[in-house]
Amino acid sequence: MNTDDYDYVLPERLIAQSPIPDRSASRMLVVDKQAQSWRHDQFAHLPQLLSPGDLLIANDSRVLPARLYGVKEATGAAIELLLLRPHADGLWEVLARPGKRLKTGDVIAFGDGVLRATMQEGGEQGTRIVAFSDLGEALEEQFERLGEMPLPPYIHEKLPDRERYQTVYARAKGSVAAPTAGLHFTTEILDSLRARGVAVEFLTLHVGLGTFRPVQVEHVEEHHMHAEFFSVPVSLLHKIEEVRGRGGRVLSVGTTTVRALESAARAREQAVQGMVSGWTDIFLYPGVPFLATDALLTNFHLPKSTLLMLVSALSTRELMLDAYRAAVEAEYRFFSFGDAMLIW
Repeated sequence: MNTDDYDYVLPERLIAQSPIPDRSASRMLVVDKQAQSWRHDQFAHLPQLLSPGDLLIANDSRVLPARLYGVKEATGAAIELLLLRPHADGLWEVLARPGKRLKTGDVIAFGDGVLRATMQEGGEQGTRIVAFSDLGEALEEQFERLGEMPLPPYIHEKLPDRERYQTVYARAKGSVAAPTAGLHFTTEILDSLRARGVAVEFLTLHVGLGTFRPVQVEHVEEHHMHAEFFSVPVSLLHKIEEVRGRGGRVLSVGTTTVRALESAARAREQAVQGMVSGWTDIFLYPGVPFLATDALLTNFHLPKSTLLMLVSALSTRELMLDAYRAAVEAEYRFFSFGDAMLIW
């Protein structure tokens, strides 16, 4: 498969910028896989579209205030770090900007020196490894105090509340970007789903660069994803089997939930103490089977992206591109804080 097969025209005006909508106020394009058709709806109607006995699964990862602004102690030059993931012995993998100014041993100071980071060796795909002066809970407290939410660059509006870039069910700290499909939900919507007889369950995948890195190879199969940490209860895999056995559907909220579920389904024999956990670089594209997912609630994704390939794998490339053209024509908002798509 060629990456050009997943291209479409995205007008810049549709990239979600401002104003940031209220939760559950988004439009929703409903795509019927079997009928190969689509129609316009509202996200607030989601509980009425699902049936008693269905199972909705969401990613409860919480976004770290992962953007740190500091200065290089030796020169005073401004440096920005984006936290990606922790490594052993208190080390962190980061993106540094401007990275060319930094050498091994350089020290970056944050908050007038209350927190310091020493540059170590290079990481994968242009990342760097740093050692912070604080560890454990003290380091988390410094991140909360000094860090800023790592909003995408196309979001120019300042958030009045940090929590708007968290899902209402966010719990497990570790993501560098929100699992954006979950940003539509309110506690009222979740209560409506449960009242209708839809089960609501959670898993964890800490969103990293793997979800967003562009495909830079001509052939899709040659692309390698950046690994992300996931954790799925074995009991949830059993519940999926139970729901499907009764004729219910499994709806994943967001592509990160799909990647965690599909990774766990492939590694369930490796479960430890009732959990399937580890690092996954799973890449789902047309031809790769889905073992635990029937339907997907997602936002709209970049042309030629791995996420567009994933949603195409759940339906078809032709249906997805047709639906995307319809969304562009109807001027849906794209990306974070954008509108929703239900594929079922």
